[in-house]
Amino acid sequence: MFGSPQMAARLAVLGFALSILQVAFVSQLPIAGSSADLLPLTVASVGLLCGSVPGAVFGFAVGLFADIAYAQTMGLSSLVFTVAGYAAGRFLELRDPQNPIMPMAVGAAITLLTAVGFGLMNFLLGIDAPVSLLLLRLILVTVVLNALLALPLHALVRRALGSDLPGDGRRRRRRAYTTGGLSPLSQARG
Repeated sequence: MFGSPQMAARLAVLGFALSILQVAFVSQLPIAGSSADLLPLTVASVGLLCGSVPGAVFGFAVGLFADIAYAQTMGLSSLVFTVAGYAAGRFLELRDPQNPIMPMAVGAAITLLTAVGFGLMNFLLGIDAPVSLLLLRLILVTVVLNALLALPLHALVRRALGSDLPGDGRRRRRRAYTTGGLSPLSQARG
C-alpha cells in the first residue's frame, strides 16, 4: 500500500510534524480574521503524490490525531480527511496531473471540501454551529490562504517523501522524451 516501510515511516513523521505545527503555531496565527489549515493541504498532497488508498489512510491518521489534539468529536476529522485524501488520490489516478500549479487548485478544492464536510457533519450530528455570512467569509479566506500555501507545502511533502514516491521513474522518463535526444524519432535518418 505505501510501497516500503521507509515511506510509511516518512509519512508518519510528516503527518505528526505538520499536525503539531498546525495545532501549536499556524492555527494561532490569524490572517484577515481566519487562519490557514495545513492539514487538508498535507492530506491532498499525499493523495496527489501517492494515490487514493495511501491518501485515505494518511487522511484517517492525520484526522484522528487532529481530533485528539483539538479535543473535538472523535472521528469527525478522520472521516472528512479520509474522503479528502481519497479524492485527491483518485484525481491523480484518473487525470495524472502534470501541471505545476495543480497542487494549488487541488489544495483549494480539498480545503473547500473539508470545510463543507465539517459543516455538514456538525449539522448531521446536531452540534450547534452558527451559520452566517461571517462563516462563509472565513471559509473563503481559509481557501485563499490554503491556495497560496499549497505549492510550497506540496514541494515540502514531495521532498520529504523523496525517492520513495510511486511512479517517480515514470515521470522522469516522460520528461526525458520531451527534452529531445532520447526519443528514437529524433535520430537522424540515413
